[in-house]
Amino acid sequence: MLLEQIQQPDDLKRLAFEQLEPLAAEIRQFLVEKLSVTGGHLAPNLGVVELTLALHYLFDSPRDKFIFDVGHQSYVHKILTGRMNQFDTLRKYKGLCGFVKRSESEHDVWEAGHSSTSLSAAMGMAVSRDLQGKSNRVIAMIGDGALTGGMALEALNHIGHERRKLMVVLNDNEMSIAPNVGALSNYLARIRSDRHYVKAKEEVEQLLKKIPAIGGTLAKTVERLKDSFKYLVVPGVWFEELGFTYFGPVDGHNLSLLMETLKQADKVNGPVVVHVITLKGKGYSPAEADSHKWHGISPYKIESGQVLKPVGPPMYTEVFGSTLIELAAQDKRVVAITPAMPGGSGLLGFAKAYPERMFDVGIAEQHAATFSAGLASEGLKPVFAVYSTFLQRAYDQVVHDICRANLNVTFAIDRAGFVGPDGETHQGVYDIAYLRSIPNMVVMMPKDENELRHMMKTALDYEDGPIAYRYPRINGLGVPLDEQLTAIPIGTWETLRHGQDAAILAVGPMIPIALEAAETLAKEGVQVRVVNARFIKPMDEAMLNQLAKEDIPVLTLEEGAVMGGFGSGVLEYYSLHNHYGMRVKTIGVPDYFVEHGSVGQQREEVGLTAERLVSELTALVPRKRQRA
Repeated sequence: MLLEQIQQPDDLKRLAFEQLEPLAAEIRQFLVEKLSVTGGHLAPNLGVVELTLALHYLFDSPRDKFIFDVGHQSYVHKILTGRMNQFDTLRKYKGLCGFVKRSESEHDVWEAGHSSTSLSAAMGMAVSRDLQGKSNRVIAMIGDGALTGGMALEALNHIGHERRKLMVVLNDNEMSIAPNVGALSNYLARIRSDRHYVKAKEEVEQLLKKIPAIGGTLAKTVERLKDSFKYLVVPGVWFEELGFTYFGPVDGHNLSLLMETLKQADKVNGPVVVHVITLKGKGYSPAEADSHKWHGISPYKIESGQVLKPVGPPMYTEVFGSTLIELAAQDKRVVAITPAMPGGSGLLGFAKAYPERMFDVGIAEQHAATFSAGLASEGLKPVFAVYSTFLQRAYDQVVHDICRANLNVTFAIDRAGFVGPDGETHQGVYDIAYLRSIPNMVVMMPKDENELRHMMKTALDYEDGPIAYRYPRINGLGVPLDEQLTAIPIGTWETLRHGQDAAILAVGPMIPIALEAAETLAKEGVQVRVVNARFIKPMDEAMLNQLAKEDIPVLTLEEGAVMGGFGSGVLEYYSLHNHYGMRVKTIGVPDYFVEHGSVGQQREEVGLTAERLVSELTALVPRKRQRA
C-alpha cells in the first residue's frame, strides 16, 4: 500500500504524480474504516483529500504554515504528518485530538475549534514573517460556511489593505457553481498571474495617460470596459475588489488542475484566493448523500452506513426541540434563531413546522445575538439556540445589546458542561461564570429532561428581561414527561433529600452524583441534604439564609468552571450578608482546559465523582463521623 510508505510530508514528495490518485483512494478507505469505530468528522475530511495532498506535495510544512480553519477537516493532514498509527485513539481520552493541536505535531501551527479564525491568524503569521525577514509561505484554508463569519470578513479587509504575500484556499463544498469549472476560468487565472501580462497592462495604462487631452479619459473608459468584462466572466471579482488575485473556481478533486492552479497562485507576490470546489463526503456514498448528517458522526456500519447509537432516553437537545414546537403552537410570538446549527440544536422539526419563524443566520453568533435583541425589542419572543462554547463569541452583544437594554431574549444553551470527544475547544464550562456576572440575566439549569420542559415554559412566561436555560450534551434520565407545563417561580430551589449534617447544592447533571454520595454517607450515619440549585441566578436566598441559620456546612457542585461559577456565587452571597462563619466548599472544573475523552472520563479527571464528594464531606463533618 502507498499509504504505509508515508510517515512525513517528505515521503509524499518522493511519489510520482501518477501515484497520488490511488493514494487518495487509500486515504478515503482508511478514514471510512477508522471512523466507523471511533466516530468523528468524516464528510469534511473525505472532501479535502486531494486538496490536502496537493498542498503537502507542492509546499514545505512546517516551514510553510498551513492554517486550518476550525480544524475538523485536518485528518488527512494528520495522516500525512506522522499520526496515521494513532487513529485508533482519535477523540479518545489521552488520544489523538479531533482538531489541529499544536502540542501534537510541529506541523500543527494553529489550533481552533471555532470557525472563521484562520485568516486573522494567517495575517499575523505573514506580518511576523515579513518583519523577521523570512520567506516562508502562509496558507490559510477556510470553508465557504466559515467565510460568513464576521471575523473572517474583517480579516479579508485587512489582508487586502496590507497586500502581503498570503494564500487563502477557499474550500467551497456547498455552492452550486460547478459549470464555472473549466478551461476558461483556469486560462484567465493563468493570464492574471503571468508577470509579463501584469507588466504589459501597467505599461499600456501609463502610455494612454500620457496622451494629451484625451489620454486620461480614454484610460478611464478602457478601465470601465475591462471591469465590466470581469464582472461577466470572472466569478471572484468581489475578492479582487478587496485587493486579492482570484483563481478558480477549480475542481478540488482534479489533482492535475488543482496543482497547476496552486503553482500559479504561488507566483503572485501578494494576497491570493484559490477557490476550490469539493464534494463533502466524497468516496463514501452515505456521506455524499447526506453530508450534514455525516459532518460529525458516531460509530457506524461501513456497509450500510447505519449509525450505532445506544438505545436510551432522548437527549436533552431532542426534548428541547420538541418542546419548543409545543410552545410555539401556544404563542405566535415565539421565533427560533441559530448560528448555522439547526440540526445540532434540535431545530429541524421546528423549521419544518414553522419555517417562517425559524432563522438560521450562518456562522455569525454576534449577529444572531443582536438580531434576537431586535426581535425582542418589537415584541417577539426570540429563542436563541446556541452551544455554550459558541455563545462565548457573542459576549459583548449579550452584555451591550441584550442585558443592558433588559430585552426579553431567551438563551437555549446546549452542550452546557463537558462535551466528551470534541474536547477543550468545545467544553461548555464557562457560561455560568460569564453570564451570572451580567445584570438583568436569569440563569437556570434543570435536574432532568422533564424539568427542562418546565423551564422552557418559565422562560416563555417571563417578561422581565433576558433568561437562559442551559442543558448538557447527554441523554436524559428517562423520567416521565408531564403533558401540562407550568412555570417555576424564579429563584427557587428544590430539596431532594433531607439531612442536617451537611448540604450539597448541586446543579443539573451533578444531582445524581450528589444523591449517590449522600446515600453512601447515610450508611455511615452522616445525613446529607441534597438541593437542586436549579436557579444559578438569582439564587434561593431564603434557602441560603436557612442553611446559615442552621449552621450547616455547604458543598457546591457544578460541571462548570469553579472560578466565577455557581459556587463563587454562594461564597459571594455569604460574604455580602456577613455570614463569615459558614463552611463552604466549592467543587467544579479546575482552572485548566480539559481535553477530549468521554464525559465520564472528564468528570473523573477533575473529581466530579461521588467518591470525591464523600471524601470532601467527611472533612466538612469530622465530628459526626467520630461519633458514628
